[in-house]
Amino acid sequence: MFGRGFTDPLAGSGDFSGSSGYWRAMFFIFGLRTKVDRSGVVQQVCRHCGNHAAQVITRRSTKFTLFFIPLIPIRTRYAQQCTFCGAQYEIAKSDAQRLPVG
Repeated sequence: MFGRGFTDPLAGSGDFSGSSGYWRAMFFIFGLRTKVDRSGVVQQVCRHCGNHAAQVITRRSTKFTLFFIPLIPIRTRYAQQCTFCGAQYEIAKSDAQRLPVG
C-alpha cells in the first residue's frame, strides 16, 4: 500500500485495531425527555384574573435518557392553568396533592 521505505504513520498509535484498519468508535445517544401528565381539574378562583373557573393541574417530569430510554429523574414540577384566561403558574408538590381533584 505504501511505497518502499515509507511506514504507516498511524500504525501502533492505538487508533486502529490490528492490521485490519478499522477504527474503534463508540457513540452514545443521550438527552432529556419531559413528560406532561394531567393530574386533574379543580374549581377555584384564578390568581391572575379573579374568575371562578376550572383550573387544570399538570405534572411535568424531566428525565435523563440514554439510547431513548428514560433512566434518571432530574426534575418534577407541578403547574396550575386557568381555563378562563389561560394563565399558568407553578405550584408546590404539597399543594398539588392537597387539591381536591375532581
